[in-house]
Amino acid sequence: MSEEDTLKKTQNTDGIDANVLFTEFKEHSVADFFKKNRQMLGLYGKQRTLTTIIHELVTNSLDACEEAGILPEIEVKISQIGEEYYEISSRDNGPGIPEEKIGKALGKLLAGTKFHRLVQTRGQQGIGVSGIILFSQITTGKPTKVISGTTKGKTVSLEISIDSKTNSPKITDKSYLEKKYRGLAIKAKFKDIQYKKGQGSVDEYLRRTAISNPHATIIFEDPFQEVTKYERTVKTLPAIPKQVKPHPRGVTVDEVLSLARYSTARKVSSYLTLTFDRFGQTAIDNVSKLVHFDLNKDPRKLTWEEAEEIVFAIKKTKFIAPNTDNLVPIGEKFVEKSLKSIIDPEFCFVYTRKPSVYQGGYSFQIEVGLAYGGNAGRLVSIESAKVSKKKKQELENSELETPKEVRVSEIIRYANKAPLLFDAGGCVITKTVSSVDWKRYGISNFDNSPVTVFVNLVSVHIPYTSAGKSAIADEEEIVTDMKLALMDVARRLGRYIIDKKKEELKKEKRKVFSKYAPEVVSALVNATGADGNLLQRNLDRMVLEKLKMDDELDHIASDNNHSKEETLDEEDDVEKHKKNSKKNKADEED
Repeated sequence: MSEEDTLKKTQNTDGIDANVLFTEFKEHSVADFFKKNRQMLGLYGKQRTLTTIIHELVTNSLDACEEAGILPEIEVKISQIGEEYYEISSRDNGPGIPEEKIGKALGKLLAGTKFHRLVQTRGQQGIGVSGIILFSQITTGKPTKVISGTTKGKTVSLEISIDSKTNSPKITDKSYLEKKYRGLAIKAKFKDIQYKKGQGSVDEYLRRTAISNPHATIIFEDPFQEVTKYERTVKTLPAIPKQVKPHPRGVTVDEVLSLARYSTARKVSSYLTLTFDRFGQTAIDNVSKLVHFDLNKDPRKLTWEEAEEIVFAIKKTKFIAPNTDNLVPIGEKFVEKSLKSIIDPEFCFVYTRKPSVYQGGYSFQIEVGLAYGGNAGRLVSIESAKVSKKKKQELENSELETPKEVRVSEIIRYANKAPLLFDAGGCVITKTVSSVDWKRYGISNFDNSPVTVFVNLVSVHIPYTSAGKSAIADEEEIVTDMKLALMDVARRLGRYIIDKKKEELKKEKRKVFSKYAPEVVSALVNATGADGNLLQRNLDRMVLEKLKMDDELDHIASDNNHSKEETLDEEDDVEKHKKNSKKNKADEED
C-alpha cells in the first residue's frame, strides 16, 4: 500500500490520526541544530563570519594562556585561496590540549571547561571553536588541522571533523611530531567569507583586543601579506579569576529549585549555606523566621511555593556585598596605558565602578574609559559624516585645504575583555552611552566629536542577547552602574574642555594686548613725556596680574560648580533609577 493510500485510509471526519503525524518524530543533535541555524552563532554575513571566526580562535587562546599563567603570544594569518575562499591559521604559546581531550574540546558542541563553572572567562558556552570547525566542514567539506603540544606530553598533529548527527568528533591522520611545541595551532579552510577593512573587520577586532589585553602580544598577517604587530605594553599577567557560588541577591525561584534537586545537602539550611555566596548563619536565622516550613527539610523535596517563600525571605534579608575575588577587571592604569598607546588622545580618563549584582545573583563590574582629541574617535569621509551645514561651510571657507575625512565618535564595547563589534544597536552599552546628556559636559554634538568611549562589562555570566555573543541584554542593575560610571568620566572630560576653552580665551586676550599695547604706550609717551620702557613694563605687569586674578576666581567657581554637579548627577540618576524600579514593580504586580 502506498503512503498516499495509507494517509487516505487513516483520514476520517476528525482529521488525520496522531500516530501518523508522529511517524517522522526524531531527536536531533545540538550540532545538527547549529548546522541549520549557524546565524545564531554569529556566522552570517561574509565579513561578519570571518571576524567571528577570528574572535573565537583568539579568545580561546587568551583564556587558555591566562588560566595557565602564561603571557599570551598569538599569531593569526589569513590567506586567500580563491574568491570568497580563505585559509585561516592561528597559533598560541598556551598550555595546549591533552591528546585524549582534543576530540571533545574541539569536535563536540556544548562541551568544555566553562559553561558549568561560575567564573569570569571570555567564552562561556562551549560552542566557539567547535562551531567554526563545523562551519569549515559544511562550506568546504574539509577537516581542520590541529597541532597541540603540552608541557609533559608529546606534540600531536591530527585532522578533526564533526559528525553532526551524533555531535561527536571524527579524528583522522594522527601523528606525532619530533619537534617539541607548546601551545595550540589550528588551520582551517572556509568559503562564503570575505576579508575587508573597516568597522566590522578583523583588523578592527584585533586593534580593540589589543586595547583590552595589554599583556598580550598579537601578530596578524592579512591576505595581502601585510603584518601588524601589537606588542604587549604590560609584562604582568592579570589575576586569575576564581570560581564562586552565586550570590543570593537576585536568585530566582526556578534556580532555587533546580540547584536543590542536585544538592548533596540533607537540610535546606545547609543547602543554602553550601550553594550560595555570603549565606551565613545570620541569614539562615532570618530566612527561618520568614518561611512557614522547617529548614531541616530535605532540599530535594522543596515545593514551588516553598521556594517562593525562600526567595521572598532572601529579598527581605541584608547580605554582604558579593565576593570580588571572582571579578578581575583590566585595571584603570592598564586601560589608560593601552588607550594612550594605541589611540594617542590628548585627554584620557578611566574609571572602574565597585562590584554589584544583577538578576540571578551574578556579580558584575563596569570599567569605563574616555579618550578625547588626538586620534580619538574614528575617521570617516566628510560626505558620510553627519556634519552640520554650518560646520561644512566653516571647513570650506577655511584657508586650509578642506579635509576629506573627519573624526567622529566611536563606542568600543567589551564583555570580559572581548570586543563586541556587531549588533551595536541592540546592546545595552550603546543604549546607555546614547542616554548620557553629553552637552552637559561640553560636547555639543557627540556623534561628530573626536571621542572614543571604552566600556567593559566584567562578570562571571555575561547576559548576551544570543549565542552569537555580539550584544548584551538590558539588565536594570547593569544599566544603572554603567550610566553612573559614564557620567563620572564625562564630568572629568567636561572640566578638561572648559579649562581648554579658558586657556584659548586667555591666549586670545594676550594676543589682543600684544597687538594694541605698543600703540597705548606710544600715545602715553606723547601725552605725558614719560619713559616708554617703564610704561611698557608697568602695563605688562598690570595685565598679567589681571589674568592671574581671573584664573583664580574661575578656578574657585569651577570647583564649586563641579562639586555641586557631581552630587546632583549622582543623586538625580539614583533617584530616577529608584522611581523606574518602583514603576516596574507596580506594573508587574498589576
